Amino acid sequence: MEKQKILKKIKTIEMNSNIIANNIFSGSYHSCFKGNGMEFADIRRYYPGDDVKKIDWKVTARQRKAYVKEFVEERELSIFLLIDVSKSNSFWKKKEMIGELLATLGFSANKNDDKVGALFFTDRVEKFIPLKKGKKHTLSILNNFLTLETSGDGTNISEILSFFNKVIKKKSIVFLISDFLDENYEKNLKITERKHDLIPIRILDRGHETLPKGAIFELIDSETGEEIIIENFKEEISLSSDLKMKKSITIYTDEDYIKALLQFFNQRRG
Repeated sequence: MEKQKILKKIKTIEMNSNIIANNIFSGSYHSCFKGNGMEFADIRRYYPGDDVKKIDWKVTARQRKAYVKEFVEERELSIFLLIDVSKSNSFWKKKEMIGELLATLGFSANKNDDKVGALFFTDRVEKFIPLKKGKKHTLSILNNFLTLETSGDGTNISEILSFFNKVIKKKSIVFLISDFLDENYEKNLKITERKHDLIPIRILDRGHETLPKGAIFELIDSETGEEIIIENFKEEISLSSDLKMKKSITIYTDEDYIKALLQFFNQRRG
């Protein structure tokens, strides 16, 4: 894609996503996620009824009066966008929707002063972008998504989740965006779900979801280039993956992704 076209595309996505982030998700987004823990705020005198576990014994010994530590909930969130950039997601409808999702989630995090990071993957890590705040950082992530030249051919979700769990120790909000055309990733999906707040978002295209019955099909695997002949005379064949997670989001390319995200946020908040 030419530089001028890329800049125009980024500007369009930025404008659309910024409006959505400002008007719709700024409240819903943050209210449905909890902070990552408790952080120290202050020290004050002990009052009857305070939890004795909060007594600061060093300060108490120095002052010869009981003092307790006060904590507040840590509200700053760490948002990671794990984006499948394999060839099966390179079709323009899928890529356009993923770009808008990426930008909307990123700008929503910006509005709430949260940090955003990204990991682009195929069957390997293509690019890792550390956490950082700000609109410029989100635009940089979007630019990387639109311009990244990948070296991998397939998709390996298990390998990518294993890498992520080793690198990121602090609990984060993780949006895993993929079509999930892969196998044997369930174990690492569950490990990531225990360590982080994981939200898988599956992007599907109805035109590539099934094979109608009554014909012979010659297919080419978009990731491997392998040619496959399928004789399908009996019944419709599903080509989509089965994602077995209760809190996952499935969005078709002909659907309004805003409604899907709003429904998710409202369910989380309720």
